Amino acid sequence: MADPAQIQQLAQLLLAAQQSNAEAEKQLNAFKDSNLGNYFQGLVSVLATDGINTDPLARQLAGLLIKNALKPLHSTEHALQKQYHDQWKQLDPAIRDSVKGPLLAAMRNPVAGVSHPAAQAAAEVAAIELPFDEWPAFLPTLMENVRGAEYDEGVKVATLECLGYACERISFLGGEVNQTSTDSMLSAIVDGIGASRPNRLRQAAAGALKNSLMFAESNMEKPEERNAIVNALMEATRCDDTNVRIVAYDGIVQIAILYYSKVQDYMTNLYQLTTNTIKQDNEEVAKAAIEFWTSLCEVEQDLIDEEAEMRQRGLPVSRPCMRYVDAAMQHLAPFLFETLTKQNEDPDFDDFTLQMAGQLCLTSVSQTVEDNIVPVVMPFVNANIQDSNWRNRDAAIMAFISILDGPSAEVIGPYVSQSVGPLLAMLNDGNVIVRDSSAHCISRICLLHVQYIPTEIFPNLLQELTTKCSDGSPKVASQAATAIFNLASAFSDQS
Repeated sequence: MADPAQIQQLAQLLLAAQQSNAEAEKQLNAFKDSNLGNYFQGLVSVLATDGINTDPLARQLAGLLIKNALKPLHSTEHALQKQYHDQWKQLDPAIRDSVKGPLLAAMRNPVAGVSHPAAQAAAEVAAIELPFDEWPAFLPTLMENVRGAEYDEGVKVATLECLGYACERISFLGGEVNQTSTDSMLSAIVDGIGASRPNRLRQAAAGALKNSLMFAESNMEKPEERNAIVNALMEATRCDDTNVRIVAYDGIVQIAILYYSKVQDYMTNLYQLTTNTIKQDNEEVAKAAIEFWTSLCEVEQDLIDEEAEMRQRGLPVSRPCMRYVDAAMQHLAPFLFETLTKQNEDPDFDDFTLQMAGQLCLTSVSQTVEDNIVPVVMPFVNANIQDSNWRNRDAAIMAFISILDGPSAEVIGPYVSQSVGPLLAMLNDGNVIVRDSSAHCISRICLLHVQYIPTEIFPNLLQELTTKCSDGSPKVASQAATAIFNLASAFSDQS
C-alpha cells in the first residue's frame, strides 16, 4: 500500500476503531480476515511512511496492531499464539519481506512514536523468525543502529528495546538463537551499557542484556566474555540514574539464577555493591539489591535439596551448593535488620516496601542456612524487643518472625517458649503497627510451633486473641483471627 490516499484512509479507520466505532472495528477485522498479507502491508505503510502528514496516533496504532496480530493479549493463550505464528509463516516470503523492511526503516525514525512501536512489532517478528535462522537483515541492521554515529539516541534506545523484547519473547516461547546471533546481540548490548553512553541508552541496554542472558550460556563459559558481561552490569549499578541502577541489578539477579556456578569470582564485589546500595541508595534501588540475595537463597535452597536427594540415592553431586548465603549471613544480617526499621507509618499501606523486601530476604536466608541463623538474629531481637522506639520494637518482632521457618524445632523451640508471654503483652502496644506484627508473630507460632507454647499461657492466649478480634485495626483483628484458626487446626490435627 504505497498510495498516500489509501494510507490516509486506513489511518482514519484505525483512529475510528480506537474510538470504539463499531463499524470501523468491523471493517478492520474484515480487512484482516480477508487478506492477512495486505493487512500487514497496509499497517506497516501507515507506520513507516513519512511525508504525508499521517496522524501520529494512527502510526502508533499501526505498529501496535502488527504486534497484536502476532501476539495474543494474554500469554496463556498458547493455541492462539501458535495460530498467529503459523499464519505469519504461511505468508508468501515476498509479503513478509515487504513488511520487515519498512519495520527496520521505521525503527530508524527520529520520532519516538514511530520507532518505539516499530521496535515492538519487529521484535515479535524476530521472535518467530530468528530461531529458524530467518530474517538475516535483522541483526546487522540493529548493530548498525547501535553503533552508527548518524543515528540519534532515540533510535539507539528503540533498537536496544527491540533486542530486549525479541530475546524475552524467544525465551518465553522456548526458542533458541544460534551462537553467531547471540554473539552479535551481546556485543551490541554490552557496547550500549558502557559508562560513556547516555543514561537512556544504558537503561535500554541493561534491560536487553537481562533478557538476552538466557541465550548466553556459551559466552558465560568464556572468562573474558563473562567478565565483560558481569562487569558491565556491576558498573551500571553505580550509574547516577536510578532506573539504570535498578535494571542493572535485575540483570545481576538473572546471572545469579541462570549462572550460579559462575558467580564465585564476583561474590566479593557483589557483596560490597549490594550492601552499600542497601545502606545508602534510595528505596527502589535498595530493594533491587536485596533481591539479589533473596534470589541467591532460592537457588541455594534448590541445590541443597538436590544434593540431599543425590546422596540419598548414592549418586554424585553434579551441581554443588557453594553456601554463599551461609558465608555472608553474619555480615549481611545487620543491613537487613536496618531495613526492618523502615516501616511505612500508615498501617494500611500495602505496597511492597523496603522493610518487606528485607523481611522476605531474612526469611529466605533462614530457610537456606536453617539453624545457623538463630545466633545471628536473636541478639538483635533481644536488644530491641523492649526498645522505647516503636520502629525498633517492630523490627525485632519481624526479625523473629523471619526465623520461625527454617531452623529445626529443637533449636528455635526454646526461644518460642520464651517469646509468647512478651508477645501477648505487645498485643496492647501503643503503636498499631507493633500490635499487628505481634499478632502476626503469634499466628505464625500457632501454625509452626504450637507445641512450644507453654501450657499455662493458653487461657490468657485465647482471651487476648479473642479480644483482639474486635480491635479497631482490621489488620490486627485479621491476624488474631488467623492465630485462633491456626491454634484450632493444630489441636484438630493432634486429635
